[in-house]
Amino acid sequence: MPDGECVFCAIAAGENPAHIVFSDDVGVAFLDTRPVFKGHVLVAPLVHVETLSDLTAPMVGPFFERVQAVAAAVEQGLEVGGTFVAMNNRISQSVPHLHVHVVPRNRKDGLRGFFWPRTKYDDSTEADSYARRIHGALDIG
Repeated sequence: MPDGECVFCAIAAGENPAHIVFSDDVGVAFLDTRPVFKGHVLVAPLVHVETLSDLTAPMVGPFFERVQAVAAAVEQGLEVGGTFVAMNNRISQSVPHLHVHVVPRNRKDGLRGFFWPRTKYDDSTEADSYARRIHGALDIG
């Protein structure tokens, strides 16, 4: 799939707007526009691949280091009890570009099983504040 046809490739290239939490030569992390809970981040590799099995072996470690760092930053930056980290491959994958969901969690937050109710940010300013808090807690390098 050419880069111009993928919304996540366009976000990574700066062609589509997004609340970017982190970006480097391996991946990009940005707020989900339909979050399960506010602060829900998607982490995607810069290279366009559809599924985990399409990601080259040398990229798996560096990519998941970014996922690990974002999960820690969500917990610290949003002062939540934990995270739910998940990935779909083809089935239930709304964008055909590999991405990992990092969802902030607290005990008794209402999330049960794999039913993911969605919420919205009040406005762009609120979304920016979540992205900045998570970015400020990142420890990548």
